[in-house]
Amino acid sequence: MSREIIAILRGITPDEAVPVADALVDAGITRIEVPLNSPDPFDSIEKMLETHGDHAIIGAGTVLDVRDVERLHEMGAHMVVSPDANAAVIVATKQAGMMSFPGVMTPTECFAALQAGADGLKLFPASLLGVDGLKAIGAVLPKGTKTYAVGGVGPANFTEWFAAGITGFGIGSALYKPGMSVADVTSRAADMVAAYDAGA
Repeated sequence: MSREIIAILRGITPDEAVPVADALVDAGITRIEVPLNSPDPFDSIEKMLETHGDHAIIGAGTVLDVRDVERLHEMGAHMVVSPDANAAVIVATKQAGMMSFPGVMTPTECFAALQAGADGLKLFPASLLGVDGLKAIGAVLPKGTKTYAVGGVGPANFTEWFAAGITGFGIGSALYKPGMSVADVTSRAADMVAAYDAGA
């Protein structure tokens, strides 16, 4: 099954990129973003694309400008994730044939992002919005809109978010922190997938 879990590998280094991606893909997490405020992020993304680009969705997070979108497109990346709903970034991403997941918090941002062509909405920080906020916004969003909870979500509350209508999750430090061993990532990924499958 294709799980709607996006692994957010903030702080990962190029040396860790392939072993950590191996662990995630083996566990069943096949959507991976490397935030651009990580060390040498494009190198890490390139290595992951070389090893997993044909069977996983690999891309960048914290994408704030069109120049980075163009560079990602040239590399063959699959998705662009942003902390904000920058219409220029969304439009450039879609024109380049990549998937766009901008960060939103309010109904105004949600609709602006969708109008610009976003594939899904990254509700960030989800811990502030909460499941009640998701339900309220979800009532007015176009049917079929994909929503992803990011920030303060994890195995303990997957079921609650699914019940409120969330599509999936972006998971950062609960999956990976700088310096974490591959064995630890493997264990956390297995727990994450089990909780996701139980709640979905």
